[in-house]
Amino acid sequence: MTTPWKPTLAIQATLAVHAGAAAGCLLAPALWPWAVAALVVNHAIITTAGLLPRSTLLGPNLNRLPAAAVARRQIALTIDDGPDPEVTPQVLALLDAAGARATFFCIGWRARANPALCRAIAERGHQVENHGDSHAKAFATFGPGRMRADIAAGQATLAAITGRAPRYFRATAGLRNPFLDRVLHGLDLRLASWTRRPYDTRCGDPDTVLRRLTRDLAPGDILLLHDGHAARTAAGQPVILAVLPRLLATLRDQQLNPVTLDDATS
Repeated sequence: MTTPWKPTLAIQATLAVHAGAAAGCLLAPALWPWAVAALVVNHAIITTAGLLPRSTLLGPNLNRLPAAAVARRQIALTIDDGPDPEVTPQVLALLDAAGARATFFCIGWRARANPALCRAIAERGHQVENHGDSHAKAFATFGPGRMRADIAAGQATLAAITGRAPRYFRATAGLRNPFLDRVLHGLDLRLASWTRRPYDTRCGDPDTVLRRLTRDLAPGDILLLHDGHAARTAAGQPVILAVLPRLLATLRDQQLNPVTLDDATS
């Protein structure tokens, strides 16, 4: 049985501030400027938390692997925004050659457009997780109903294609609002972010992307890359394809084991 949802202290405080402001205005109307000020400060804090992908103020958030995975010298490669019919097959080939496993956060509509490719990700030993159905840039502004509908649609698509219901969700660009934690709880999903982000949808320089991923690299890190929406190198190559062989070699040299999120958290 699913346990009841419990809001974080930050969300509880938000509810209390709103209730207190409303009560204060009713009981002492002259205090309304103080009530408005309290609401403004509260909303600034909550909004900032939603803009920080690794924050846990709005709910549990896997942004680093657990201690057992650290002891096993494991890291997680997570690859977002696919499946992409041009890039993903090449990514899979590179991972196969290195004997590495990754977690792909797939977009629902892209999976429906490329079901065989999405299925191939799972069949080759990788993990397919939920990156929403629409990958809307405005996802963090969605209300709870629309947010749930988008995530549930992605969940249904990926489960139908791969035969396995995703366990994790990652929001568009990692941005979210206070509604997300309760929605994920109702769908039996966990929020997952990352430890290292190379901004490889904007930066096409392989050296820069690799440096951002490997600076002080350590067991337990969760690395973010993109097969969909990947920036291009000066030669026109998706930057993930230029970076991934070098990244996998670095992991091998440092005796770090790239595994799926399921393997790292089991």
